[in-house]
Amino acid sequence: MGLESHIQELTDRHYKLEEQIRDEQHRPHPDDIVLAELKKKKLRLKEEIQRLKLEIQ
Repeated sequence: MGLESHIQELTDRHYKLEEQIRDEQHRPHPDDIVLAELKKKKLRLKEEIQRLKLEIQ
């Protein structure tokens, strides 16, 4: 797997986490613990994507 395809895969996962966060926030009683975990995962992915993009340059 090339670096660019890996970045794309991570970007796709990041987008799916955004959707999960949005879905959880719109539930009648959102679970704060679930939201916190999803947001942590999303942040880790964002940081990894940024790190990998710097490697390409």
